[in-house]
Amino acid sequence: MGPTREYTIESLDTGLRLMRLFLTHDSLTVSEAAERLSVGRSTAHRVLSTLEGRGFAIRDSSGRGYAAGPELVRLGRPAGFDPDVREQVGAVLDDAVRRTGETVQSAALIGDRIVVTDGRESTHPVRVVLETGRTHPAHATSGGRMLLSRMTAEQVCALCPQEALEEDTRHPVGSRSALLDELAEIRACGYALGRGESVPGMNTVAVPLAGSSPRDRLALVACVPAHRGDDASLVRRAEELRRSAALLGPAGRVPEQGA
Repeated sequence: MGPTREYTIESLDTGLRLMRLFLTHDSLTVSEAAERLSVGRSTAHRVLSTLEGRGFAIRDSSGRGYAAGPELVRLGRPAGFDPDVREQVGAVLDDAVRRTGETVQSAALIGDRIVVTDGRESTHPVRVVLETGRTHPAHATSGGRMLLSRMTAEQVCALCPQEALEEDTRHPVGSRSALLDELAEIRACGYALGRGESVPGMNTVAVPLAGSSPRDRLALVACVPAHRGDDASLVRRAEELRRSAALLGPAGRVPEQGA
């Protein structure tokens, strides 16, 4: 979904599209940026230099490319990475791993993807390994669908502008319409289930953890090997996760970023 062409400021549009690339690329060279944006190398270089001057891009460690700068990271950073938030959520995770006996994690949205912000591993010999910082398409994980369910249909459509969803996923819902239907069911029951989507043999259940706005929302997720994670046991763990999430208080609030 692009802007109305008659109102587009081309250089601004190019800069915004380039900043979006940093959501999925750790580093970009001038040539890579030019190719992905379908612009000339000189245009890509000017835009990157402008972003660098304003702190939205920095030179990467190799010196040959650019990475997201501090201003862009500050704007895009979801809840869960701030030290004060991590401390409060850490207490919830400690309680959740004790209650469920399974690996638990907190997760946040960055654009249309889910990122694991923190977690605790189970002590079971056979357990799910925690992968902090790992990202997945939001619609293809229980944590992502939980967070999407707390948005309006219009907001979800803005994140997923195409009817066909990303195909590189094991989630059976392949269309935006089907996703919207599932999100309505999640809102009604208060939890989201996942069955071998991001990792074969791993089932998950997610409940809301914190935040009233998209900026500070988190999901609390339990990750269970499939042999002890049928639907009935996942629903029981959802209730255990809710008890842990309640440690943040009735509003489930965490400090605002940078507060």
